[in-house]
Amino acid sequence: MTVARQKIEFGDFQTPIELAEIIVNKLIELNVKPDLIIEPTCGVGNFLLAASKGFLSAKKIVGIELNSIYLEQIKNNASINRDSRIIVKQGNFFDFSLSSLISNFNETPLILGNFPWVTNSKQGLLAGSNLPLKSNFQNHKGLNALTGKSNFDISEWMLIKTIEQLQNNSSYLAMICKTSVARKILNHINKQKLNLSYCATYGINAKQYFNANVESCLLFCKFELNKKQYFCDVFSSLNDSKYQRIGYYNKTLVRDFELFNKVSYLFTKENSIKWRSGIKHDCSKVMELSKIDNILVNGFGETVEIENNFVYPLLKGSDIANNRINQTRKYVIVTQRTVGEATDKIKKTAPKTWKYLVKYREYLDKRKSKVYQNKPQFSIFGVGNYSFNKYKIAVCGLYKNIDFKLIEEIEDKPVFFDDTVYFLSFNNRKEAINYLEILNSKKVHYFYDSLIFWDEKRPIKASILNKLDINKVKF
Repeated sequence: MTVARQKIEFGDFQTPIELAEIIVNKLIELNVKPDLIIEPTCGVGNFLLAASKGFLSAKKIVGIELNSIYLEQIKNNASINRDSRIIVKQGNFFDFSLSSLISNFNETPLILGNFPWVTNSKQGLLAGSNLPLKSNFQNHKGLNALTGKSNFDISEWMLIKTIEQLQNNSSYLAMICKTSVARKILNHINKQKLNLSYCATYGINAKQYFNANVESCLLFCKFELNKKQYFCDVFSSLNDSKYQRIGYYNKTLVRDFELFNKVSYLFTKENSIKWRSGIKHDCSKVMELSKIDNILVNGFGETVEIENNFVYPLLKGSDIANNRINQTRKYVIVTQRTVGEATDKIKKTAPKTWKYLVKYREYLDKRKSKVYQNKPQFSIFGVGNYSFNKYKIAVCGLYKNIDFKLIEEIEDKPVFFDDTVYFLSFNNRKEAINYLEILNSKKVHYFYDSLIFWDEKRPIKASILNKLDINKVKF
């Protein structure tokens, strides 16, 4: 196994000793006094060493590690070997019971460390073996269970399993993770009504310590029996004393309560209008076309001569964000008007298009997502009658600001979007303009800003956009 592959498969971001020591000192400052310390994926042992220096009253410090190379390094570490409290075992997190280990010592535990920073889909692409058994552990329903929402960080799964095994104890958890993962953990604890007496995150400079361009933090949780306090104090760094508290309103996580309280009357669980996401086809080289000198060209650089019936203008998220909305050089083949609609009609109404799709059947049939299984040939998703309306209000989910745009037909055809875009659709231009004015009002922007976590990869989501009761907005 190459070093690069091993780094990905094992989520190999070893915690530097200086950061481990800073974290241990922070925990001491928080009056954490564990009898038992466990690091479930201890790597080269830096957290074990920092814990042995900082928590002098701890009775046992246990490290578990799968990688034999790291175990050999720990074995040769004189500083670790000098402390008789430290016990290091070879084992796989996915195979051993943390709760059994805790019950054997019958002490107040602290689970400390840094779980792998890699997603299940990334390891799947590598045929990685360091994975939990496949399951929809987040209980997503319908299409969400089959598409991107069922992808998750391995650390998320490991943190959830760890927390579930700490529910019968007064205990602590202090783990480095992505900031987005920390919020997902809080969501899981709240949804499952698990014990939690306190939660906080402390920002960590991942670029400095791990050479990784990702928002990361120390997630600190204190668990006590029958304590259910579902909020989180967010500190910008391990040295910061000021914090912003995030918590729940009507089962929705709020980023800024001070701002939200000013516009909370706009919140709804039952929206009268529904935001949609753009088209999903998972085969851009075949389904997306460029127009060069008035000639359509596919992703293979080949000229495409097909009927116009199923070809529509396409705007990407970057086009919406950068106001390139009046013309396009990109087009998409839309094989269905509704999800699951039969596609064989294309053979009769547009034989050149059908011949083109058949030519690239191999690529379309290889699409891995389960949404295409047992569906008509050349199926797509993210399409409905709403997709063919003349006017749309669109916003890109990937950018760090809210800027709604009115999209009108291009070349006398309705515009389609990629799946980074969310939109409302209208057949009446005046109605669309009225909605646009409301959506770009200060009150609406304040409302969305209070709910959106801007550090996420895709901060703007349909689930948040649909929380606005647009009928309550007043000028």
